[in-house]
Amino acid sequence: MTISDREAARRAARGEALCAATVRALTGDAALHYSGARLCRNMRPLPLHAPHLQPLPEPADSLATLRGAADGAALRLRHSDAVLHRRLQPEAPIERLLFELMEQLRCETFIPAGMPGVAQNLRDRFEAWSRAMHLSGVAERHVGLLLYTVAQMSWSRLTGYPVVEDTEGLIEATRMAIAPRIGGALAGMRRTRPDQAAFAAYARALAADVAGLIRAAGGEPAGGGEKDDDEKNVRHALSLFLDVDEHDDDGITLAHSGDSRVLKASAQGYRVFTKRYDRELYAGALVRRALLTDFRERLDERIVAQAINVPRLARALKAALAEPQRDGWSFGEEQGRIDGRRLAQLVSSPAERRLFRLEKHALIAASMVSFLIDCSGSMKAQVHAVSMIVDVLSRALDAAGVANEILGFTTGAWNGGRARTDWLAQRKPRFPGRLNEVSHLIFKDAVTSWRRARTDIAALFKADLFREGVDGEAVEWACERLRSRSANRRLLIVISDGSPMDAATNQANDEHYLDHHLREVVAQQQALGDVEVLGLGVGLDLSPYYRNSLALDLTSPPDMTLFSRLVDWIGRGGRRAHA
Repeated sequence: MTISDREAARRAARGEALCAATVRALTGDAALHYSGARLCRNMRPLPLHAPHLQPLPEPADSLATLRGAADGAALRLRHSDAVLHRRLQPEAPIERLLFELMEQLRCETFIPAGMPGVAQNLRDRFEAWSRAMHLSGVAERHVGLLLYTVAQMSWSRLTGYPVVEDTEGLIEATRMAIAPRIGGALAGMRRTRPDQAAFAAYARALAADVAGLIRAAGGEPAGGGEKDDDEKNVRHALSLFLDVDEHDDDGITLAHSGDSRVLKASAQGYRVFTKRYDRELYAGALVRRALLTDFRERLDERIVAQAINVPRLARALKAALAEPQRDGWSFGEEQGRIDGRRLAQLVSSPAERRLFRLEKHALIAASMVSFLIDCSGSMKAQVHAVSMIVDVLSRALDAAGVANEILGFTTGAWNGGRARTDWLAQRKPRFPGRLNEVSHLIFKDAVTSWRRARTDIAALFKADLFREGVDGEAVEWACERLRSRSANRRLLIVISDGSPMDAATNQANDEHYLDHHLREVVAQQQALGDVEVLGLGVGLDLSPYYRNSLALDLTSPPDMTLFSRLVDWIGRGGRRAHA
């Protein structure tokens, strides 16, 4: 990672922190923060789908435009009733997108008194979005030009600003053609801005009129028939601006999380029916030595095939995690502090100048990193890539002088095991809490070097270790292990491809019992502040659970590009991107 890259990352993190502080100040909601360019509340992304609030392509997404998006989001949260909005929004996609845009523009007209900067930020953001949309080629086809023109006309009518000058000539003919049809709705929206329900009636009418124009032009068949190829391309381009889907273009999916009715209603909080069968095991002891050796050879073959430069990763990790510390003195210097032991030389040699000493500083990696691997059944498909990642990073961390552990979590049985049998024997008491045997696995502990633990790490290849997952308790366990070690900085990296899942627990409580508990645990650890908890998603965006998260697409084997990205992310993980 170059110095310029680091500086850019620091600026981006500082920008997000400033935006988060702005949103909290304008809304009075202390739980708001940014995660991966998404505005979240308690690590759950908020449904803000207005087109001009979405991330813009470089270089349009500057600090000024980021602040405009933050101000817009804050005004939306402050002035819009989300329940009423959902109840009134249309069903048809184009109408719903336009209705979303209209409601956002309505909220942006309520500028707080004495804050002209907010008004300027909002204007800068909309104009930057407009230019980016134009440059993307969206307005080169009929549907795109129509929607772009409606957006410009609505913004201009509600805010009083002129349409964006760069595209004024482009939209003029379309603007004049549709003005008689939507002019009444625009006037009604401006008149009813203070009343969300009344405004919504005009916004729905405008959206319906525009959708009718599109259908009349053949851009959106009412019966859902085949679209013209050109129009489909325009719709795809528009989706980059007009909608937020839970599926990204790179195959990454947003993790689903919800609140547990049972957990919220419980005075005792999270419960465990029995810990009688819980175990903490060294994974290497669960596999025959000959099989473990075979697993290690297979893992080595995969790593060699990818030509991973471990020394380079070690240097990058040391630079990312180490801190300068005093390392004695350098004597015989020509400047610095006078060294009293050398004053006699000044008498015998008046021209002698090497009479000083300077403090020496060295980069010391007084940190500790733990990898916590989700060993649930679905992770079996990713075990080869995940094993490569943790093995290479552990080796590089060892070379950098950073203590590290490789841990895992699973259950001792499917469908509750002996814990569920005991529950049935007690006539199934209501809401028993966690209802399975938890197994916490140690593949490498902090006192064992990578070289000595390398064979045991290959136990990750043992398929029958992978069952179900109770993430929240595993995070607590891993954090306690980190706290037991002396370190200036402690990082826990949770590697998972899904939400917590234990069938017996969900059936006996509710479907969100475990993921609600995971969010609570992560929030508690962040509040304590002595362990940085990071989420590494395998084909999954873990931002609903972890403020600092990274999603990976592991359809191809990990290479140096991916490892460099991971090192960069780990280095930034502790720099408090979220206030």
